[in-house]
Amino acid sequence: MPVKKYNPVTPGTRYRIGNAFSELTTDKPEKSLLAPLKKSGGRNNEGHRTVRQRGGGHKRRYRIIDFRRDKDGIPATVQTIEYDPNRTAYIALVQYEDGEKRYILAPDGLKVGDQIMSGEKATPNVGHTMFLKDIPLGAVIHAVELQPGRGASMARSAGASMTLMGREGGKYVVVKLPSGEVRRVLSTCKATIGSVSNPDHGLLVVGKAGRSRWLGRRPRVRGVAMNPVDHPMGGGEGKASGGHPRSRNGQMAKGAKTRKPKKHSNKLIISRRKSGKKR
Repeated sequence: MPVKKYNPVTPGTRYRIGNAFSELTTDKPEKSLLAPLKKSGGRNNEGHRTVRQRGGGHKRRYRIIDFRRDKDGIPATVQTIEYDPNRTAYIALVQYEDGEKRYILAPDGLKVGDQIMSGEKATPNVGHTMFLKDIPLGAVIHAVELQPGRGASMARSAGASMTLMGREGGKYVVVKLPSGEVRRVLSTCKATIGSVSNPDHGLLVVGKAGRSRWLGRRPRVRGVAMNPVDHPMGGGEGKASGGHPRSRNGQMAKGAKTRKPKKHSNKLIISRRKSGKKR
């Protein structure tokens, strides 16, 4: 994905780095695959604000994505590569031989006119969805299921991918996650070959606060700038900040472990992700 810089004709474009969207082929979505999307503004069903810094933003419509890829054995042709305002990756409109159209997560390198397939007849080509037991070792995969038939839940954001490391017996395969974690996944789960599109998404620079508001993000106030009654790190004379880094409700940040020690999936994890601490 090529990025582009802007001529600094305004303060907001001086440092902005935007997306060139050169891979996209249309700007009009498939109407039959659109659904209304209601905004919550960070409020729960009682109207109480449970998530801060949320609200506003441009109106969106949801694109119904096929995360299950359960139309096995029927080839499909890629019609378009499109932008999805609800996710960082691009999406692809595919049409099956029986005429049905579906949206899928677009893998990096997928082009209009390519043929894709899912199921046992699929081959390890980019965009094909296969069972983990049939994918060759060392393959780069994305959109990986955690439970068979439930749909992809891992490696779905822009540029994300996982690596198939090995097999344990006939029940599990060993995969390496983008975080560096190595874990077991049932071999009857499905995954798609390749990495997710839009890999340079992390290089984008918003450029101004207004663009964050368009995306539904409200301003954030630092905890050290608050009073003691408002935040555990608030108060102090001058720029003095109090206490260890923590959230507004007191949960420790920057290294404190928050994972439940008896979580059921612990037995499937071979090695945890890297902590990021400098030792």
